[in-house]
Amino acid sequence: MICPKGKISKARRDKRRAQTWKIALPGLVACANCGEYCQPHRVCKACGTYKRRDILKLAE
Repeated sequence: MICPKGKISKARRDKRRAQTWKIALPGLVACANCGEYCQPHRVCKACGTYKRRDILKLAE
């Protein structure tokens, strides 16, 4: 059988594993109506529009 070359410490093992499962930042685009940054294909939280249509009625 093959023997391991040496003990890999928990810190070294976890550092290696942490690089694989990084959480990527969501892509942000500027809102066509107000210019505020928001996620694509979502209602803008600043002005409440989606595809230049008013979806949410926000208190101003």
